[in-house]
Amino acid sequence: MISRKTLVCLVVLLLPGMAAAIPAGEDAYGTRSYADYEKPGVCASCHDNIYQQWTQSMMSRAYTHHWDEIEYFKLAVPHAEKDAKVAGVKAGCNGCHAPTAFLAGDTPPPLPEEGSRANESVHCDHCHTITGFAGDVPHNFNGISEPGRLKQGPKPGVASPHHDTVENDFLKTGDFCGICHNEMSPYGVWVKSTHLEWKEGPYFAQGVQCQDCHMPKAKGTSAKMGAEGKIAQHLFHGAHDPGKVNGAIELRMNPLEREVEYDGTAVVNVQLFNGKCGHKVPTGSVEDRIVWLHVTATDSEGKTWDLPVDKKGFDGEEYTIAADVLAYHDMGIPLDRPGFAGVQRDGVPVGDRIFRMPYFDSQGRMTIQQWNTASQGVDYRIGPRETKVETYTWNLPDDLAPGRVSFRAALYYSKLVGPVAEFLQVPAEEAAPQLVNEAVTWVEVYD
Repeated sequence: MISRKTLVCLVVLLLPGMAAAIPAGEDAYGTRSYADYEKPGVCASCHDNIYQQWTQSMMSRAYTHHWDEIEYFKLAVPHAEKDAKVAGVKAGCNGCHAPTAFLAGDTPPPLPEEGSRANESVHCDHCHTITGFAGDVPHNFNGISEPGRLKQGPKPGVASPHHDTVENDFLKTGDFCGICHNEMSPYGVWVKSTHLEWKEGPYFAQGVQCQDCHMPKAKGTSAKMGAEGKIAQHLFHGAHDPGKVNGAIELRMNPLEREVEYDGTAVVNVQLFNGKCGHKVPTGSVEDRIVWLHVTATDSEGKTWDLPVDKKGFDGEEYTIAADVLAYHDMGIPLDRPGFAGVQRDGVPVGDRIFRMPYFDSQGRMTIQQWNTASQGVDYRIGPRETKVETYTWNLPDDLAPGRVSFRAALYYSKLVGPVAEFLQVPAEEAAPQLVNEAVTWVEVYD
């Protein structure tokens, strides 16, 4: 017979293992209920300022955002029902976009228009009940969620009349963000790797965390009754925030020669420097996002020409120069359109340089469906503190007016490839080009 003392010792010894055994990732599906998590409105009663910041962030709209709704219900769900290889995305998408719905086993959740609790998206009580992650690398919603009265926070000694609080250093690390900002496709390909890019870059080595840029601290209080101090702003500003994108890449340009004969050749270089982002640009949903460089020349009489970028000759370069070609044929699978011809791949001026990494399905076709990604092409994005130089060699046209010729380089960003947005009837704002930065230079053309 086991003594009372022995039984207590056994329980204590088992506790660490028991904690590690809490389901995470795919194993956590259906292990919780909506009732386990408090609604964001409850948090608002004390954390008024933080709550209002959250309501304006993409975290609060991860499930209800128009493109995410269309992508999930029009593409991901029907694709998962037709192809066993990607069947897991029907539930799995919600692991990050509507985590409480995922944990409650609510698949697919009701449409956003129905106003269910899935609409809470990535909410307060979900993040503040994450104690760590399972496995070696945070990815694919493998956070360990332990809902209840005890909330995880970044500070020690915080008291609340509504809940208990414990300091958890994990919430201060980029690994916390990696739970959803790293994603591996069913084919074993990293289709989101923002956290990994940061970890391989210079900022991680210097101790700069994701939160330092996306949740900057400012003087204030975290709750109505809280003490004043440095408080992390719950802004989560990133790819959907024009102010964050604006100026993310610095641009400069110069000619090789300042004076050019009327029948000669002008050569200009454009330098693009990523001095702001701790990850590559673009990042995240790289299959959706497009960054491109457009260069024009304008003569002394106001005539303007679009200049194509010089080719560099690297493998896969054809995907980094805008062309009149079709892609995304695999959308025909979820849309029940056999032999679907695809839509325009780029939707930007032909000859412009594109900074991207193409995703391919199992048949080698470029895809916009990250879950259907079996391989990737050349990674021609701009890394942290990296400078890329693009060259434009222009044989001066016969109708060019003598005098000063001005060159303008403009870097644009769009959250979704324009032709895809138009085809799927995504609101135009999702694909609207945003000017990231621009630069100018000039040459004198003489007779």
